[in-house]
Amino acid sequence: MASSSGISSTALAHIAVGVIVERRRAKSPWLDFIWRPAAVLAGTPEAAPWTPLSEAQDTTLFYAGDAVIELYRTETANYRSNLASNAPSLWVIMRPNASRNAYKILAVTADPAEGEALTDAGSDLVEPVPMPAAIAEAINHFIAQHHVERPFFKRRRERAASPAPRRGSDGARTEE
Repeated sequence: MASSSGISSTALAHIAVGVIVERRRAKSPWLDFIWRPAAVLAGTPEAAPWTPLSEAQDTTLFYAGDAVIELYRTETANYRSNLASNAPSLWVIMRPNASRNAYKILAVTADPAEGEALTDAGSDLVEPVPMPAAIAEAINHFIAQHHVERPFFKRRRERAASPAPRRGSDGARTEE
């Protein structure tokens, strides 16, 4: 995924992850199943994508496949605020797939701004999952290497070239 700042940049670090997805039988006459990302694993297991991991009553967990978290120098402030939150998260982005598997993994991101921005993307499934400690440690290390504190500059509005006519309390124009 591209950096959410709109600036084209190259990822400086990559973290390989595996995605676990839950399929739950729906209690609806219109849907058979409800799918959602359940977890992200640090590293990738030696399992084929869409391998069932466990089954209990109406719920099945699958290893859906692998993905790569890309880390960008321009997003370190976002990663830092994610890690400082009470529940650091990773956002899993999945797209409906017409093949026998219901979804295709598009990306996993540690950038909360990017994760939230992707929730508007039509039929894509975007869900946060808890961030494993090993991934949090790798991101913390990346922040320590690449974060540059950027001062906040409040933008000032420029005054209009010609002042707009004022209106009095009765709505009539008044001259200055």
